[in-house]
Amino acid sequence: MKSELDKKAVSEHRKSCVNCGAELVYKPGTSEIKCDYCGHEETITPVIADFEELELKPYLNAMGSQSHSEEIMMLHCQNCGAHQHIEENYKSLHCVYCTSPLIIEDAYKEEWIVPGAVLPFQLDHKKSHQIFSKWVQDLWFAPNNLKKAALDPEYTKGLYLPYWTFDAQLAASYTGQRGDYYYVTVPYTTTVNGKQVRQTRQERRTRWTPASGRVGGFVDDTLIKASHQRQNPIPSKIAHWNLQDLRPFDNSFLAGFVTEKYTIPLKDGHLASTEEAKRIARSWARHDIGGDTQQVHSVNMQLSEETFKHILLPVYISAYRYNGKKYNFFVNGQTGAIAGKRPYSFWKIFFFSLFVLAIVAGFLWFSYTYEPPR
Repeated sequence: MKSELDKKAVSEHRKSCVNCGAELVYKPGTSEIKCDYCGHEETITPVIADFEELELKPYLNAMGSQSHSEEIMMLHCQNCGAHQHIEENYKSLHCVYCTSPLIIEDAYKEEWIVPGAVLPFQLDHKKSHQIFSKWVQDLWFAPNNLKKAALDPEYTKGLYLPYWTFDAQLAASYTGQRGDYYYVTVPYTTTVNGKQVRQTRQERRTRWTPASGRVGGFVDDTLIKASHQRQNPIPSKIAHWNLQDLRPFDNSFLAGFVTEKYTIPLKDGHLASTEEAKRIARSWARHDIGGDTQQVHSVNMQLSEETFKHILLPVYISAYRYNGKKYNFFVNGQTGAIAGKRPYSFWKIFFFSLFVLAIVAGFLWFSYTYEPPR
């Protein structure tokens, strides 16, 4: 008899084929989900409504956080701390970050704020491998065995990362100084042909005048990371997405992919977005002050009409081992940007260094022994 957990360990991110019962998976770059066994395809019905921006303040208390939320089954990696949505029909699976085994019997239930939007994958699994292979081939001093290695598909996963986005009306008053450049002629003494001579040069000065004023405007989609990666954090190099391609949330886009739950609470995300709003306010103040340079002494900022969304963004992650050490690489699931850790061949570096030293030594020997003809 199945336990209560087994009965409930069914991911809403999976859908069965009406013909053969196999799993339907999302086809990156399309609006289709497909059965890889019998070829059956279904179209994801487009959502006509705009993204739902949730009012922030009610969500910052316990009562508000219960609306627009649902209960999901999660697995926690004891090795690296990642939180991943479990997948139906798996008796065991591996962490997308560190490849450590995750046992479905360890699953637990947890509430989350339902995503308001998703950026669907534009690259499929095969394309992500092609990008990785080219990256490996271009690596300097990479071990030959690495260049021959084939990644195990079991350890390469498409992952939806959780982010918060915040919108707000920003109004701020500021005080500061405006700096305008001017130039003065300054005499100086230098040596020319062994003699001391007097010359002049132009030096820049700054004329400062007090400045104050008010700035304001709409701050749209401040993007704040919503999960901690204790090990192997997502490199900033690939963490850039075109949010114009966001789609209203539909579970079908998640079919066949792993989804990570946010571990940075909404209130902490809001604090981070407020700091970003302060940076924006100071930037607007400098622009408003004008001149050639500016100093901003104080900013009194207020945010109103604050809303937020929980969104999911795509990335491919692979963990692989070489000579007993683990390495990760990451591919942006929309743009194809890649970054990762890589091993170096000690012997390649050693022999290259010897080669360079041999060339330098040969050049020095030739320079020392060469006697030009008389």
